[in-house]
Amino acid sequence: MKRILVAGISGAGKTTLAQAVAARLHLPFHEMDSLKFTGPDWATGPDFVEQVAAIAARPGWIIDSLGYPEVRDLLWEHADTVIWLDYPRAVVMPRILRRSLRRTLLRERIFGGNVETVSDWFRRDHPAWWAWSRHAARRAEIERRSRDPRFAPLQVLRFASPRRAEEWLRQV
Repeated sequence: MKRILVAGISGAGKTTLAQAVAARLHLPFHEMDSLKFTGPDWATGPDFVEQVAAIAARPGWIIDSLGYPEVRDLLWEHADTVIWLDYPRAVVMPRILRRSLRRTLLRERIFGGNVETVSDWFRRDHPAWWAWSRHAARRAEIERRSRDPRFAPLQVLRFASPRRAEEWLRQV
C-alpha cells in the first residue's frame, strides 16, 4: 500500500482514518477538500486538477476521498489501494450531524476559510443532506468502480463498521 484512497460517504471518518494510516505507513496525507476549496464561497482553485495530478504521480500518498468528478478517474488509475468505509446511515448520520452542528455553532473555519452557516443547512449540498440523499448512490459507485477492469489490480479493503476498520488499523 503506497497510493491509497480512503472512500466513503460524508461523515464516515475518511479523514481521521486516512491520517492514522498515513502516520503508520509514513505516507504524505492530502485532504481532498482542502485541495479543492481554496477560496471564499467554496471557490475551486484554478490549478486543482494539475495539483491532484502531480500528487497522483508521486510514489506514495493517501487521500481522504473517492475523488471529485474532475479527478476521480485519475486518482483511481494511480491508486493501488482503496479503503472503503462502507458504513450504514445509522453510523454516518449522527457523525455528520454532530460535526456540522459544531462547525456551525463555533463558526469553525474550514477549507479555503469557509464556514458552515445555519442557512447552509437548508441547501441540498450541505454535508448532512448530502450524506442522507447520496448514501446509496455513493455505495453503488464505489462498488462499481471496485469491480471495474480499468482499475485492476486495485486492492479494495471494505469495512462495514468502524469496529472492523479499527481492528484492521491496529494491525497496520
